[in-house]
Amino acid sequence: MMAGPTRVVAELGRPETPDETAARKAESSHAYRSSQTVRNLVAALLVTLAVVAVIVLSGPRGTIDDSSPIDVAAVAADASSAYGRTLVVPDVPSDWRVNSAAVAGDQTATWTIVYATDETSGYLRVSQGFDADTAWDARLLSGAAADGTVTIDGIDWTRYAITGPAQTQNISYAIGTDAGTDRILIYGAADAQTAATAATGLADQITALREEHR
Repeated sequence: MMAGPTRVVAELGRPETPDETAARKAESSHAYRSSQTVRNLVAALLVTLAVVAVIVLSGPRGTIDDSSPIDVAAVAADASSAYGRTLVVPDVPSDWRVNSAAVAGDQTATWTIVYATDETSGYLRVSQGFDADTAWDARLLSGAAADGTVTIDGIDWTRYAITGPAQTQNISYAIGTDAGTDRILIYGAADAQTAATAATGLADQITALREEHR
């Protein structure tokens, strides 16, 4: 087979030597590979940007509310099983928002539901102290003293004198009563009518606990 014509390089004014030809081809191959790498990087970047754009455009709009309504009855049922006792859950207006519901306490185990009763600063706690007495009331109310009684739906409640809400965690009203071996305390930044609403929603359950432990 006859060899092809020898390439004449203008800059040299003569044909390339074999070494020069090899060097030229190697340089050309390197340049080609480099350009391919750059093209691949640019293509990958464009694909990534496209995926991000799709995710952003298809995502939900507006503010996401991560909070979910607390199922007080379900929490109470679980806690009742764990502690082996009946927990009260008042029947309250549907616009009262439940902020928390749990059993806690060091000296006395206490089941507490915290309600936000309005859109400003109003709140009400319904607490059940396990095997508690009136000393438990005083601890929760920073030593507030009894100030007479009120009868709500057939249940007699002790009313407590709240003289300085700033010294009692912003509590402005409180009432307490016995429920079998436990104490029920309704208190918070609320008025007498709001507390009476919760007390009315507990009347049947308190009566049942009293009957159970006669």
